[in-house]
Amino acid sequence: QVQLVESGGGLVQPGGSLRLSCVASRSLFFFIRMGWYRQAPGKQRDMVAEVTGGGTTNYADSVKGRFTISTDNAKNTVYLQMNNLKPEDTAVYSCNARWGMYDVWGQGTQITVSS
Repeated sequence: QVQLVESGGGLVQPGGSLRLSCVASRSLFFFIRMGWYRQAPGKQRDMVAEVTGGGTTNYADSVKGRFTISTDNAKNTVYLQMNNLKPEDTAVYSCNARWGMYDVWGQGTQITVSS
């Protein structure tokens, strides 16, 4: 059974930075795509950043130039480095991993950007 465990959420001031981590219970080479999604109160869950098994990355327009997704295969970990955070980035951030016809979600971590 594949599991994802996220960490790194919290409260940060506007303009600040945070790094989220998502540790998978098996090698990242098993997955065809991994990504970070977020859901703000009353809104749908949207893709923030994703990376394919071949290393191709994709970002939501709202975070381009501020967020970076990366992987550490030795640690089975996917990171989301978030810089210049804005209040509108406030949401629950979840990690997702896909393989074949299946996918799995982490438990989610809250990011609050506020002064």
